[in-house]
Amino acid sequence: MTPVPRLVVVTDWRLPPDVLLRALDRALEAGPDVAVQHRHPDAPTRQFLDEARQLASLCQARGNPLFVNGRLDVALRVGAHLHLPASGPLPRDVRPHLPPGRLVSMAVHDAREARDATGADLALVSPVFPPGSKPGDTRETLGPEGFLAVARQLACPALALGGITPERARGLQGAAGFAVISAVLEAESPTRVARSLLMAAPPSAMLRAL
Repeated sequence: MTPVPRLVVVTDWRLPPDVLLRALDRALEAGPDVAVQHRHPDAPTRQFLDEARQLASLCQARGNPLFVNGRLDVALRVGAHLHLPASGPLPRDVRPHLPPGRLVSMAVHDAREARDATGADLALVSPVFPPGSKPGDTRETLGPEGFLAVARQLACPALALGGITPERARGLQGAAGFAVISAVLEAESPTRVARSLLMAAPPSAMLRAL
């Protein structure tokens, strides 16, 4: 079975591309349990595909998984796994179109969306804490207890997203792993932060796709 990543680094294309790609490359030095999620909601299709190709080349060179956010066609084109937004198709809708071994992750924010995630291989549950990459985000955060409650509703591993730092990660119950943006991309040492987050996650042997 395909291993489920314990750390997902979500792209922030507001950063200069060379800065972003360099930070991602350094984060991937932490090992094969680190995945990249290509997210760029405002990008035109051609630009989104070009960026996906750059990320696929980076991930393939290091042997790390790549997830493409919301675009089944792009994921298939670059040989990536697929991440589904909460408002998008359900895992059962896309699974028949994916080759064997491809993972499906899904965004989850509450118990209802946890039920919708049936059939996913992993879920990114957010926002656990105020997101560092979205200082103007006014959504109510789940907090540790809220995250644990949602994680218990899932039939797949739950990765905590939103304001995750190594310090917060170590005390978060129910997390099979973590997803981050600024904590890694804006770190002085993305490799060191990625390794610290992996140390706070359960062993990879416990996580496998459904």
